[in-house]
Amino acid sequence: MRAPIPTWTFVLAVVRQGDRFLLVHERKHGSGWYLPAGRVEPGESLTAAVHRETLEEAGIRIVLRGVLRIERQAYHDGAWMRVLFLAEPADDSPPKSQPDDESLGAAWYTPAEASRLTLRGELEVLSILDAARTPGCPVMPLSMLHDDGG
Repeated sequence: MRAPIPTWTFVLAVVRQGDRFLLVHERKHGSGWYLPAGRVEPGESLTAAVHRETLEEAGIRIVLRGVLRIERQAYHDGAWMRVLFLAEPADDSPPKSQPDDESLGAAWYTPAEASRLTLRGELEVLSILDAARTPGCPVMPLSMLHDDGG
């Protein structure tokens, strides 16, 4: 019998409001700007995790519209996986502006405005935003996530 492969699972929210996207000013990782994201906790579903992380980091409740992609990277001693969700805000509440343990704040930016920020993973963030705003961008239904009740 093979030993289990430790796998760290993360979620990332691409929250779109018109031509603007929600970005979080991170407290960690060099205090750059990034998409709402984080680790899935033990026993937590992927969808619950993305809702929790977006609310904690940005103060925004979201409505999920689908899955943009699932990524996985294997290493010699483990792996990570992340699910990128496409979402929109549940209402017109403003993003949080007061720093706390989760983030320094959050705001809406167009991709052009985001390109002028100090981004964590600049090329990654901008390529995700470009993909999400491309007409006909493939978005998989949430029902493909069977462990999440689909």
